[in-house]
Amino acid sequence: MLDPLDPNASDHDTERRKSGLLGGLRASFLTGIVVIAPIGLTVYLLWTIMGWIDSVVLPLVPGPWRPEQYIGINLRGVGVIFFILFTIVIGWVAKGLIGRSLIKWAEGLVDQMPVVRSIYNGLKQIAETVFAQQDASFEKACLVEYPRKGIFAIGFISTNAKGEINRVAGGMDPLLSVFVPTTPNPTSGFLLFFKESEVTVLDMTVEDAAKLVISAGLVYPDEATAPETPLVRIPEKAVRESWR
Repeated sequence: MLDPLDPNASDHDTERRKSGLLGGLRASFLTGIVVIAPIGLTVYLLWTIMGWIDSVVLPLVPGPWRPEQYIGINLRGVGVIFFILFTIVIGWVAKGLIGRSLIKWAEGLVDQMPVVRSIYNGLKQIAETVFAQQDASFEKACLVEYPRKGIFAIGFISTNAKGEINRVAGGMDPLLSVFVPTTPNPTSGFLLFFKESEVTVLDMTVEDAAKLVISAGLVYPDEATAPETPLVRIPEKAVRESWR
């Protein structure tokens, strides 16, 4: 408590108000950074990607089809629209009989080129793995003991191990294919095979587990449905006997 007879009391009070004001401004600034940074980076990345697609696609579009010829403004994103429409048309043609025949003929032609064949088959396999709608996503998040017993890592269960791997290493206990990502880049990691009894499936979603990995353990999901720990009740008779 400040002494009212102290001539420096008002100065101390003023300094306290200034420090409180600066602390509030600092907290508001940091909160604003947390809100603005993800939005700004997302907009910047989308804007950059659209510009890159426009620079690749628009030179291939005939001049009369470009809207800037009529409005005089170079609209960003026009190349993205042309690319989406072109991809839809190609996919529609590829699903038809003529399209499948042309693709088969072109792949047969590529198979006759040694270097081109290797590049094409590798890129085709990657594209089918990434964009295939079936069996392309992780099923559940889990905990595994890795890289040794007593240390736990978050993993993503992809599929049940099949074929030779499950037959050689699994034995009586089936194996699970688990992808263990690295932090903070979850796109790299290790494909490991664990026995089903060694994998602990988590209740959190795959998205929440990915956020936990990317944030290096700073962002934990809300455990709203966590089971309550039951209370251990001691009989009253036992309590009375313990005090005798």
